[in-house]
Amino acid sequence: MKRNRHLIVLACLVTATALADEVFTNSEPRWWRGNLHTHTLWSDGDGFPEVVAQWYRDAGYNFLSLSDHNVLSQGEKWKRVKDVDARAKTNAFAQYLNRFGPHWVETRTATEHEAMEVRLKPIEEYRALVEERGRFLMIQAEEITHEAKNGRALHLNVVNLLEVIAPRDGATIRETIANNLAAVEESARRTGREIIVHVNHPNYKWGVTSEDLAAVVGERFFEVWNGVDNDGDPGDEIHPSTDEMWDVANTLRLAGMGAPPLFAVATDDSHDHHGNKTRALPGRAWVMVQARHLTPESIVQAIRTGDFYASTGVELDEVVFDKPTGKLALRIRAKGDATFVTQFIGTRKGVNLTGKPRLDKAGRIVETTLDYRSASGSQIGEVFCEVKGVNPSYTLRGDELYVRAVITSSAAPRVPSSEFPFQRAWTQPVGWRAHGAD
Repeated sequence: MKRNRHLIVLACLVTATALADEVFTNSEPRWWRGNLHTHTLWSDGDGFPEVVAQWYRDAGYNFLSLSDHNVLSQGEKWKRVKDVDARAKTNAFAQYLNRFGPHWVETRTATEHEAMEVRLKPIEEYRALVEERGRFLMIQAEEITHEAKNGRALHLNVVNLLEVIAPRDGATIRETIANNLAAVEESARRTGREIIVHVNHPNYKWGVTSEDLAAVVGERFFEVWNGVDNDGDPGDEIHPSTDEMWDVANTLRLAGMGAPPLFAVATDDSHDHHGNKTRALPGRAWVMVQARHLTPESIVQAIRTGDFYASTGVELDEVVFDKPTGKLALRIRAKGDATFVTQFIGTRKGVNLTGKPRLDKAGRIVETTLDYRSASGSQIGEVFCEVKGVNPSYTLRGDELYVRAVITSSAAPRVPSSEFPFQRAWTQPVGWRAHGAD
């Protein structure tokens, strides 16, 4: 009898283990939080990749892309310890050694300059430390960093690629975007990968205009918000904000080209991972993706179809667009005593598509997005209505090219930013398929 009890206990343990290890193939869609734009010591970040990944995992993120400049975390790379500490402006190496121990941390003395070096781990090594099925996933990425031959800056984030993509030249920003997008598509076909590309921080050095974003219709994504302070997201007295740029680009695409709109992501673009600098901190902006599985393919496919929203802190439980009725309805997750205001923004048909150059104080033309404002009639990026509360909705009346929602909370971001004082979320444009764009 005693032996039978032991067998029963053993059987229960085996059953419990089997249930814990079960692979669910019919999971319901859920929201996954992730950051697509992050930097480490592999380029100009100040953190070791596994330290950065652990921070995001412990902060409740479900996926992370380390997108260093023109490089993947592959192969062998050594850095001088004193250079690591100098970039971090703290004893980063000692912290790394204390966290992961001498059996993980690899060092050597470079004889040519008698300096200690530390080996940067490639993704195939460190992902084994941080990934957890159904909880946290690493998705490989690269930030293609280049400029057009006319000197304007361009940064493209490529997510879920298998090989480094070298920057391609172009005479203009539009040509440079198109050429690099073609390089990504060639790599995707050759390697059999699901890849997405988004234009990073278009207002950085005022490198990309709305007309540029509109012209390359194969590009479907851009950053409406980048967590780095002072990269131009809010615009200034001459340059429009990235929010305004989004509406201009989408209006030009839908009304002028019959092309599908851009979808918008928000990212950290974090470089500073030691708490002693504030310009490019982690935790400022992310995407929430609705997918069934936490796999690179499932996440990328959901982003492709627009099943995601961008956020700096506002959480949405539901984003539902009912095509037959044309109703966009949201359910905002309440947080403490925070209040919420939702603006439903879009452009109506028949709007002015002839822009005028913007001028500086001296009357000189500024190379930036054109000014499409008109003295009367409908305008690009109108606020159709503003709704308070946690259950806002808007029903299209039929003359809208598209509608999108921006939700602003009364609460401050958990990681403050000098560029905007409140938490926000951005949904993707809807209603545009009724106008034949595909």
